[in-house]
Amino acid sequence: MRMTIPTIQSTPGSSGYLDLYPDRKVSFFKNLYILGLTFVAGIGGLLFGYDTGVISGALLYIKDDFEEVRQSNFLQETIVSMAIAGAIIGAAAGGWINDSFGRKKATLLADVIFALGSICMAAAPDPYILISGRFLVGLGVGVASVTAPVYIAEASPSEIRGSLVSSNVLMITGGQLLSYIVNLAFTKVPGTWRWMLGVSGVPAIAQFVLMLFLPESPRWLFIKNRKDEAVDVLSKIYDIDRLEDEVEFLTAQSEQDRQKRKNVRFMNVFKSKEIRLAFLVGAGLQVIIC
Repeated sequence: MRMTIPTIQSTPGSSGYLDLYPDRKVSFFKNLYILGLTFVAGIGGLLFGYDTGVISGALLYIKDDFEEVRQSNFLQETIVSMAIAGAIIGAAAGGWINDSFGRKKATLLADVIFALGSICMAAAPDPYILISGRFLVGLGVGVASVTAPVYIAEASPSEIRGSLVSSNVLMITGGQLLSYIVNLAFTKVPGTWRWMLGVSGVPAIAQFVLMLFLPESPRWLFIKNRKDEAVDVLSKIYDIDRLEDEVEFLTAQSEQDRQKRKNVRFMNVFKSKEIRLAFLVGAGLQVIIC
């Protein structure tokens, strides 16, 4: 006899559900498909970390090539900060892009923008083209920073979701480490800073290619009434016994989401005490970290 899903305690992935069906629990290394999906999506975090770290070494050589940069603290600060300015805009627009076009297309768009920015920086004939390239990679990073965690979370079993989503932070710090290694590797190479900045396009292109073979987020597909596609994705994540319960749960949840979206406004989020406090904690941590 199949289990019904009357309360949150018995929903797929919850402790109540897994207590009833311990054999349906997904361990961290049980499904290589999920790990591969997480790794590919996490490349967005790698780009974030690389972009923030590489400029510290590249700027030393940029000043050697462009006298006006060497003589202007304002230009130096602009080159460094323009990526952050782009990331702010990219992150602000990323939510709408994700909701309208899906997590997969948002990632592909971020990769294209980032790759164009990398080419722009590597070929920059003057500081102003370089600044434009920094702004473009910032846009790409901003979109990727809000897309990767959502995509990973929506495609992950709830019992290992926290571990998988946190891997995006690991990729960010890994990207920072990689940027320092690349800076060191190209110190004696002609064109120094152009290689340092331009090589960042390689992981963006790699993610774009790999992402073409990955599916859209099953949750987004449910919200868009593309149930058959969503079930196909879920069948690669869960075994047949759990699949039916997951489909039933996401069908009900997506219907609730569609009903809420009709009347929801941005400021409504802050009317709920729980959500308001969660927002303040999350935003506060980001401020402290940055």
